[in-house]
Amino acid sequence: MKSRTPFLRVPGTLIWTAFLALVLIIAVQGAFATRAHIAQTFEAQSRIVQAQLALEELLRLQIDEESSVRGYVLTRDPFYAQEYASTAQAFDAKVAAVASVLAQQQLNPAARTLEDYVSLQTNWRRKIAQPLLASPGLDVAEIDKENKAFSDYENRTANFIRNALAQRNDELARSTQEQIDRDTWTRTFFLALFGLLAILFNGFRSRLVSELEEERTTTEILQRAFRSEHVPLPNCEVGSAYLSASSHLAVGGDVFDVYRLSDTLAMAFIADVSGKGVDAAVLTAFIKFTIRGIALRRRDPGAMLAEFNTAFAQTVENPYLFVSMSLGVLDTQTLQFRYASAGHDSAFVRRADDVQQLAVTGPVLGVMEEPFETKTLYLEDGDIVVLVTDGLTEARNRAGEQLQETGAMQLIAASNPQPQLLADELVAKVKAIEGNRTRDDLAVLAIRVHEPGGSDAND
Repeated sequence: MKSRTPFLRVPGTLIWTAFLALVLIIAVQGAFATRAHIAQTFEAQSRIVQAQLALEELLRLQIDEESSVRGYVLTRDPFYAQEYASTAQAFDAKVAAVASVLAQQQLNPAARTLEDYVSLQTNWRRKIAQPLLASPGLDVAEIDKENKAFSDYENRTANFIRNALAQRNDELARSTQEQIDRDTWTRTFFLALFGLLAILFNGFRSRLVSELEEERTTTEILQRAFRSEHVPLPNCEVGSAYLSASSHLAVGGDVFDVYRLSDTLAMAFIADVSGKGVDAAVLTAFIKFTIRGIALRRRDPGAMLAEFNTAFAQTVENPYLFVSMSLGVLDTQTLQFRYASAGHDSAFVRRADDVQQLAVTGPVLGVMEEPFETKTLYLEDGDIVVLVTDGLTEARNRAGEQLQETGAMQLIAASNPQPQLLADELVAKVKAIEGNRTRDDLAVLAIRVHEPGGSDAND
């Protein structure tokens, strides 16, 4: 189906749209660029602050190392030796943190000074700390002189690094302010230009909305035409419902069908096409009538799915479209239900208030060539076959939790046993769960069987 929007038919509108979009992109891109620059600057400033804190922690750890050595010399208590070892490890870790920031900010002189600082601390450990820990009786007075010389020089190197980090932090702050000032003027210009263009463009808007609404209405009418009306089946009651999540062209690809094959046999299926839009809607017609054609020649559901899978692969050129489907053939006299499922796990049978999920017997259609197994189920008087699409199982409440198969079966079990009322109730419950903000289309097909000759049997 070809679009008839004014954009494609009126060159002037297309030019205005492109120009308006270009202005908007430039304005938005500039805003994001500024935001990214500011975020990077703030992150860099945060790392610098962390490095400054780590540097102050280095000085504290240096004092702690000296205190631990002095405590061991005075008391010979092994606790102080252990405290020295752990403090030395913490010191080395803080050095790595400061060195990382200096390298990221390319503060090479400060990085070299940090290396000198570490070298001094290493020499202090080798010349002072380790000898005292090994021989606490050494001349402490003489060692204290050397210790003071080390400490004074380390403090000077630490001050150099501290000043380098503070200077870099100030540079980043000035850069951020300059970027904000430039962006303010730039965005003011583009917003004014965008506003002017938006006023001019508004003249085309009413026509565009009218065209889109016409397109949406056409597509929905097309899809409704593809959906089957109920066909009378002996010994059966049929109900169906459909909840659309469509908005403008976002029409889904849910389709179901009930087709009478003979006096006693009926075929029923439900399918869900990936994707949305006109392509998905038109594909539902292909599914419906292709399956009907196959059903005239075959009666085995697995073979029907396999043949459709081949036809789908040869006909549909879009590699991103695939179909999940549950298909069954019902004998309305014996109540034998033979079914196959192509990746469609939203098929159930309700027996009284107990609900059973029908098994998936093969992969989704349009993906791979695989056989589809056929399973047989013998229904009893009053049993209901309920085929739905994933708009039920994937319904989400306000907390974002999906209903899933277990919740779906609970809703089916609690619904009215009359098929049409059951289908309507499921749609109403999904709308209530999602707060009338339906995220996906929902199709429901319910078939209730009766023993031949029973009071509720249809002729």
